[in-house]
Formats: sequence, C-alpha cells, structure tokens
Amino acid sequence: MSLSVLLAAAPSPEPGGSLGEAAEQAGNAAGWVEENWSTWLSTGLRILLIVAVAITLRYLIRRALTNLIERMNRSAQAVEGTALGGLLVNAERRRQRSEAIGSVLRSVASFVIMGTAALMVLGAFKINLAPLLASAGVAGVALGFGARNLVTDFLSGVFMILEDQYGVGDTVDAGVASGEVIEVGLRVTKLRGDNGEIWYVRNGEVKRIGNLSQGWSTAGVDVTVRPTENLQHVREAIATAADAMTKEEPWSERLWGPVEVLGLDAVLLDSMTVRVTAKTMPGKALGVERELRWRIKQALDDAGIRMVGTLPLQTEGESAADPTAAMAAPSAYASATSPQSLATTPIPPPNLSK
Repeated sequence: MSLSVLLAAAPSPEPGGSLGEAAEQAGNAAGWVEENWSTWLSTGLRILLIVAVAITLRYLIRRALTNLIERMNRSAQAVEGTALGGLLVNAERRRQRSEAIGSVLRSVASFVIMGTAALMVLGAFKINLAPLLASAGVAGVALGFGARNLVTDFLSGVFMILEDQYGVGDTVDAGVASGEVIEVGLRVTKLRGDNGEIWYVRNGEVKRIGNLSQGWSTAGVDVTVRPTENLQHVREAIATAADAMTKEEPWSERLWGPVEVLGLDAVLLDSMTVRVTAKTMPGKALGVERELRWRIKQALDDAGIRMVGTLPLQTEGESAADPTAAMAAPSAYASATSPQSLATTPIPPPNLSK
C-alpha cells in the first residue's frame, strides 16, 4: 500500500479536531516509510547498477570496434604503394568499407545494450512488460511495411559491404547504371559514368553486379588481312610486336600474361581474321588493346603484309597504272559529221504550205 493511499484513506482532521488524530496519521505515514525504505533503496541501487553496467559495456564495445577499424586502416596504408599493395584493394576503398561496417556494428551494439537496459529498468519498477512488447512488435511490423523500400536498401547495402562485392575505384555494371564507384553507402551507391555524370543507385534496386575491376581483364584484337598472305609470316610479325611491347614500361606491368595468337577467327573470300588476346591488369584492357593494335599495324607494314582495305603493295620497278586504262573508247556518235551520226539524224517534217 502506498503512502498516498494511506493518506487518502485516513480521515482528515476537522477544524478544531483533536491533535491525537493528526499524530496518529503522522505515525502511520512514518511507519509506512520505515517499512518500505529498504525496498526503495534496493530498487534504486538496482537501477543505478543496470545503467552503469550498460553505459560501461557500450563504451567498451564501441571502443573495441573503433580500435579494430583503425588497425585495419593502418594495415591498408602500410602496403599502399608497394608491389603487394597493387594486388590489394586501395586504401580509400578499405577505409570506406571498414567505416561502414564499424558504423553498423556500433549502432547494433548500442541498440541491443541500451534496449536491454531499458527493459530491465522497467522490470525493476514492477511494470508488466508483456503489453509493451506486444505494442512494440505491432509498431515494428507496421513500420516495416511502411518503409519496406528503405529497409530493403539498408539490408542490401549491409550485405554488399560485408561480402565486398565492389568498392571505391571499381568499375561496375549495376544494370540500371554503370561507371566508376566513388562512394559506397548503406542506402545508395554513387557511380561516375563515362561522360562524367554521377548516378545515385539505390542498393535495393541492384539485382546484379558486374565488377570489371576484380581479378583480371582480357584484351582482344582482331587482325584482318588478305587471304593470300602467308599465315606464318603474319604470326611472326605479331609475335615480334608483342615481345617488344612486353619488355617496355608501363606495358610490362599491365600485361599479366603473354600475348597469344589464338588462330584464325574467320576466313572469307576477300579477307581472313586472326584473333590475338592477352590477360591484363583489371580495368586496363582498353589501353592495352589500342597499343597492341598500333604495334601490330606497324609490324605488318614493316613485313610487307597488307591489311584488308589498304592499297596493294607495288613491287620495285613496276610502272604506275595508266589512268586512262579504265576509260571507254570514244563513240562514233560523238562526231556530228560521221556517217553514223548523219544516219541517225531525224528526218525533217514535210512542208505542207506548198
């Protein structure tokens, strides 16, 4: 029974009443306080202990997560610029990924610890938590249905970061947009397109990801020559150009394997196509293709091998072609006095006026 109930149940002294009744009420209140002070003290100490443990535990966990993230960033910066660092993801990508993971873990830890502490405090006050938990469950379901797109984006972003599907500096094809990743967030991902535009892609809208910067790339060049060329000479010219390219900087680092001549890709009446491929550093295939195509063209010209669409090679001492060889002979009808022209002259109409 509480103090307020006792005071409400006790009859109030009327004006002019005896002092004995007032003394009796004061004694009852003092007795109630004396009987329940230990309960108040134990409840207060329990609440204080719960809050202190929750705050301390939250601080220790967040501090441990922060130290872990800083250690990961330091290890990434230590290998940056070295030969090993070239094979690993860049420091900015690892920093953003670690910061995002650390933010999620810190938020989850704070929510779980403080939420549990709040429920324990309410339990210390002898409050029935069943209706509160039921209401919270209904509110959570309603919020989930109302903000399902936001929840989908958030969960997709968390799994993309944890699985390291892509990161800052990667060139990706997300289906709805493609370009270089400049920022990875829990809700949206920023991509810079080929023309400089920035795409904001919601993580929940991404159904597939094509990462063009992981592993290695393949550079492919098609060399189209005349069908009368010697294939062995064509192969030797291509091999000479490829060997010279693999020994020069920066192509020696961008090429991760030998340049291979796969063979004939197509044979037609007026041309044949030789396929050349090479394994390259991720994202460097286009530059390797351009340089390889340039060197192959120079090597074929030096070897006297003409590609389809170029002028035929003239041997030494061969006279130039007669420019009038393709012209037709003059016609007899070109002269107005020739018998053929006179024979085809129209007959004038008769003069009917005579």
